[in-house]
Amino acid sequence: MRKTSTQRIPASNAGGDYALFLDFDGTLVDIVERPDAVAVDPALPGILLRLQERLGGALAVISGRPIAFLDPKLAPYQFDIAGLHGLEHRIAGRHYECDPEDHPQLRAMVERLGDIVAPKPGLIVEDKGCSVALHWRQAPQEKEFALATAHAAAEALGSDYRLQHGKAVAEILPAAAGKGKVIERFLQESPYKGRRPIFVGDDLTDENGFKTVNAHDGLSVRIGSGETIAKVRLESPADLRHALSTWASEGSLPFDVDE
Repeated sequence: MRKTSTQRIPASNAGGDYALFLDFDGTLVDIVERPDAVAVDPALPGILLRLQERLGGALAVISGRPIAFLDPKLAPYQFDIAGLHGLEHRIAGRHYECDPEDHPQLRAMVERLGDIVAPKPGLIVEDKGCSVALHWRQAPQEKEFALATAHAAAEALGSDYRLQHGKAVAEILPAAAGKGKVIERFLQESPYKGRRPIFVGDDLTDENGFKTVNAHDGLSVRIGSGETIAKVRLESPADLRHALSTWASEGSLPFDVDE
């Protein structure tokens, strides 16, 4: 039987020494049946703002979603953010964007995927502009068909693209994308530079982010069950929101730590 204990970041270290990176789906918010149906706790944007202030600005959302989707969900505030697994990001108001028109082969593949899955109710093709995700959460019986379709599409696109697996989803994206890579980029810039990174995520798409923060002697936090290289585990997004609120108001963040 695994034991758990509670580790608290000391209040004296809870601000200037840390840089916090947060996944969105399954981490800050609960996973939902349809990707467009996500619901944000009304208290979350204010919690993030207070914690951002405690961290001297070193807080960023790192997501597979487009920034254009994420910003309205976290309104009325705008945070440092990376979308599309790092293909686009914003630091201190400076935008680095991905242009879908730079990926004509991918754009053509999005249309083809829509035609291929049309006879399969419940399969969803999520067009993100510079990437495309195939979801089967509403049609679990079509998992093997969805995976085969996604693998064939990625293979047809060649080495400039790769396939990334998540919870009931497979996503095709440019090979250069990755949450670990964009976290590295943030850590090279103020106010993140020189700080100990913390990254919180919930699935396979977050593992390379965990690898990056572990290499920087940081804290990697996994939400929910599943094999992981993360050092710390919390049970649910609700638990994380409570922990972030505690950190923001009291200066310490509780974690359940596997021993």
